Amino acid sequence: MPSAGTLAILVGGGPAPGINTVISAATIAAINEGFAVLGVQDGFKWLMRGDRSRLRPLAIDDVSRIHLQGGSILGIARDNPTASAQAMGAVIETLGSFNVTHLMTIGGDDTALSASAFASANDNRIRTVHVPKTIDNDLPLPRHIPTFGFQTARHVGVELVRNIMEDARATGRWYVVVAMGRKAGHLALGIGKAAAATVTLIGEEFERDTLAFSEICDIVEGAIIKRRAMGRPFGVVILAEGLIDKLDPLELADLQDVERDEHGHVRFAEVDLARKVKAEVQGQLSQRGVRVTITTKNIGYELRCVAPIPFDAAYCRDLGHSAIRFLLSGGSRAIVSIQDGRFVPISFQDIREPGTGKTRVRMVDIRSEGYRVAREYMIRLGREDFRNPAWVETLAVAANMTVDAFRSRFEYLN
Repeated sequence: MPSAGTLAILVGGGPAPGINTVISAATIAAINEGFAVLGVQDGFKWLMRGDRSRLRPLAIDDVSRIHLQGGSILGIARDNPTASAQAMGAVIETLGSFNVTHLMTIGGDDTALSASAFASANDNRIRTVHVPKTIDNDLPLPRHIPTFGFQTARHVGVELVRNIMEDARATGRWYVVVAMGRKAGHLALGIGKAAAATVTLIGEEFERDTLAFSEICDIVEGAIIKRRAMGRPFGVVILAEGLIDKLDPLELADLQDVERDEHGHVRFAEVDLARKVKAEVQGQLSQRGVRVTITTKNIGYELRCVAPIPFDAAYCRDLGHSAIRFLLSGGSRAIVSIQDGRFVPISFQDIREPGTGKTRVRMVDIRSEGYRVAREYMIRLGREDFRNPAWVETLAVAANMTVDAFRSRFEYLN
């Protein structure tokens, strides 16, 4: 066995641009430092089943030119080894049978939690480091540090929305677009702000546990009415999929039938939020004789396996190399971060919520300058729209409502 030991690398959660860059950088750095490197196929999935056939040696020739490639050469899975002591025991035993001395996991909040549980379950005999990735940008890094994959996903998302916006302009229609982000609205806001979408809605702006579906629809309908009053009967609305998590399940009749993943999360992609909003808004407008064409679009899967932009390609090389440096120094039980150009490990304990033990989620700070500026450029009804009686009358005409009815319906929005 090489003097440094044997390193196993696995990828969990959902895909994100830059995974192959991390695998490449870590494998090359590890081999150069005397490690043998094993690639684990499909995250914890086969390890949990004691399947030894899904580990393979990685050489520099295998990874030297994959750094600008999307997807994951090791595959990816959401299987959760913390589901049972038996599953975790199988992971430890299978890696032990290959004399694995170090483990590098690449993933989001659930994989970080699994890596932390693994380190505790094997009493740190296999030193463990986690490289945080997610296009949701919601892992508990310092606010100015993105998770890898986010910048690429935002970049490609903006290009998609720009094309959609031109179609909306050319055809005189509206689009309701849902962007990924299970808990946090970073991706939706990042895309909406950079692309100058008409309005972007994220869960964080509603500072209460439960959100009425009707309020989402009123904001969207209000934006359509305001644009009509401005002589521009088209636009694009971006909704963060995390809004689903704020809704009362009783308002979404089929929510309870939606499949859940191995970590117990509802598969948001199966809840067609955009279609539900379209049906409600179009129905309300149609009842008043206002004809509007609304088209829906979900973006997310289109963003996860694209090739990383230069930012993420360079960033992920830093992360992969830093993970190996950390393990070589005797480190374990931490996630990798680059802060002010320097490697800073963050312990597993420091990313957990007190009490629940779950990985903390970094939400959009709605009191930040970045969010304030984003709101300034949105076209949506607010308090200022109800101060000028003449403008209220114009809005009511665009909505095909009386002034009193318009105020009663929309004045609560801010």
